[in-house]
Amino acid sequence: MHLNASARTPLLRTRPRTLLLVLTGVLALVGGLLLAWPGRAGAAADPLISRGRPATASSAEDSSLAAANAFDGSATTRWASAEGKDPQWIRVDLGAGATVTRVRLTWEAAYAKAYRVEVSEDGATWTTLAEESAGNGATDDWTGLTGKGRYLRIHGTARGTTYGYSLFEAEVYGTPGGGPPPAGAFTVVAAGDIAAQCTASDSGCAHPKTAALARQINPKFYLTMGDNQYDDARIADFRAYYDKTWGAFKARTHPVPGNHETYDPAGALAGYKAYFGSIAYPQGKSYYSFDEANWHFIALDSNSFDQKAQTDWLKADLAANTKPCVAAYWHHPLYSSGGHGNDPVSKPVWKLLYGAKADLVLNGHDHHYERFAPQDPDGKATASGIVEIVGGMGGAEPYPIEEVQPNSQKRISGQYGVLKLEFTDSGYGWTYVGSDGQVKDTSPKYSCH
Repeated sequence: MHLNASARTPLLRTRPRTLLLVLTGVLALVGGLLLAWPGRAGAAADPLISRGRPATASSAEDSSLAAANAFDGSATTRWASAEGKDPQWIRVDLGAGATVTRVRLTWEAAYAKAYRVEVSEDGATWTTLAEESAGNGATDDWTGLTGKGRYLRIHGTARGTTYGYSLFEAEVYGTPGGGPPPAGAFTVVAAGDIAAQCTASDSGCAHPKTAALARQINPKFYLTMGDNQYDDARIADFRAYYDKTWGAFKARTHPVPGNHETYDPAGALAGYKAYFGSIAYPQGKSYYSFDEANWHFIALDSNSFDQKAQTDWLKADLAANTKPCVAAYWHHPLYSSGGHGNDPVSKPVWKLLYGAKADLVLNGHDHHYERFAPQDPDGKATASGIVEIVGGMGGAEPYPIEEVQPNSQKRISGQYGVLKLEFTDSGYGWTYVGSDGQVKDTSPKYSCH
């Protein structure tokens, strides 16, 4: 059933007896509607499953009218497409397969006259759930839907005005998990190079935006890949900047230090250690490991890769590990196409990880996003190699791509964002989500070695 809040009801022109019969029928219909209406008292209404989920669109009128605004729960923010162009679309990633039963659209003045509500398992092949050919704006509430998929899309084919398409809110209701989730599945958000010395009052300040995105994704936990606080990582700066944004989920964060954490005049890592405490030193050192489901995570301090104590610890940690999947993260990347370039300080660690059949390495330092094909420590592409991601776009000023390295598959500079990593008991994949909520890159799916 499709209810449109802006629809006009025609006048009833009929004789009294007929009018009575009509009114009786209307009351019965209204009663039926109330019984079926989602969210009524006593009803087992399906939950809202789209709030805060990553969204993308065919276009945006400007950066303040991004796709994510249509899924943020605010009645005052909105998505708006480019003006005067058909078709246009907006889609949301529900995170996993879901059964969709209701879609509620709150249009701005620039509404769709014709559009389709579509669902997809893979974001490529779409099935139509509902179709409008004579829309008149305001609120469209599609109920009684039956569709399954991970992605939902509103595909506008004809504008109702000379402008574009604009939605205050697109709400998707249904049952999460249209099928059983992969065994041991969990989500992680990761980023490096985060808190510049600025706050949300500065429109150009990026780390409040990436923090808001990271919080919306609501992962199992967060990883930071160093340079958490600029410029000298003093405790006063951590409290004034990082703590106001990414600090909101500090208790669920597993950090590592970067080179800027070593610049503190009070001593290398002094402010970092004072701020994070046992969160960053759970095993008494600036490097540590922990397990989640079938995965072993290793947090390393690349400022001290030349110290035998850390490499000895890593050898022992890898030898003791019983998990079949291994991910490691630190600040300085062995391979990078950015301004800092390749950093050989990481090569001995790569050799140890490669020998232990590790799967994934996450780094920061260069302020861009980049993913590499599986490779060995010498940079030779091989299926048995380690996948490396540079994710240094958490909030510090972007660096340009300078010299593209072999095996580099994708590079993005200038767009702040976070890594949204999806882990299962047997593999992993990820998306790079921009601070505007739009997915900028999607990785291949990898199996653990």
